[in-house]
Amino acid sequence: MALTDEMRAIVELALAEDIGTGDVTSVPIIPTTAHLYGEFLAKEAGVLAGLDVVREVFRQVDPAIVLNPRLADGDAFEVGDILATVEGDGPGILIGERVALNFLQRMSGIATMTRRYVQATQGTDARILDTRKTMPGLRVLDKLAVLLGGGENHRIGLYDMVLIKDNHIEAAGSISAAVEAVRSAGIMLPIEVEIDELEQLDEALAARIDRIMLDNMDTETMRRAVERTAGQVELEASGGVTLERVPEIAATGVDYISVGALTHSVKALDISLDLVMR
Repeated sequence: MALTDEMRAIVELALAEDIGTGDVTSVPIIPTTAHLYGEFLAKEAGVLAGLDVVREVFRQVDPAIVLNPRLADGDAFEVGDILATVEGDGPGILIGERVALNFLQRMSGIATMTRRYVQATQGTDARILDTRKTMPGLRVLDKLAVLLGGGENHRIGLYDMVLIKDNHIEAAGSISAAVEAVRSAGIMLPIEVEIDELEQLDEALAARIDRIMLDNMDTETMRRAVERTAGQVELEASGGVTLERVPEIAATGVDYISVGALTHSVKALDISLDLVMR
């Protein structure tokens, strides 16, 4: 995927944070004439995500640095695999090393976890969604990593989809009142309503919305909601979703399963960048 201006700005901010007034270690040690060659090495198995971001890191540090991927974003890899190589003159590789690894490790961790959830729901029609529980300032990269892991993106923010949750319903007085308020405002976007009791399902269906979120329901209640809905509207399961539980949730027949843990509890993958003498 081509990087957006927002993604490039994130990289720029990360480099400014790390480099500050200059790298006082690498610059005096490594002459500008020194040619360095490094390898990104997998220390654990996973799914690769973030190569384009890594390339942008080095481009901003020194446009002459060359990144040569051995795999593509979205590819699975094993311990000991060389994911990419990088080479260039001077200290640029070491100046960008930490920022590049931070992005690559986090994004690959998200993609890896997403792939596990997707694989756990194979044989069903359920699709794995992310949430807005992302690292502040890194949402577009977190959500890109979910896509590379085989998941799908829920709304990006508060502006691209209506999601009426319990507090909105409480403030409006009812599901139907909340939905009517949105429509009266002239908002022409998909509308989703969150319910946490089966008794709310009929009111949500009567509102003729696009999707209903089944929030923190047990598996049997979800199954009953699927049966009662009978395909009238998309259903999304949310809350309390774990890798161990997701197969039984998917088996209820819901269309989507949103998983906050993909991005809020990500474990960065162990990937190193090692210089190699040639």
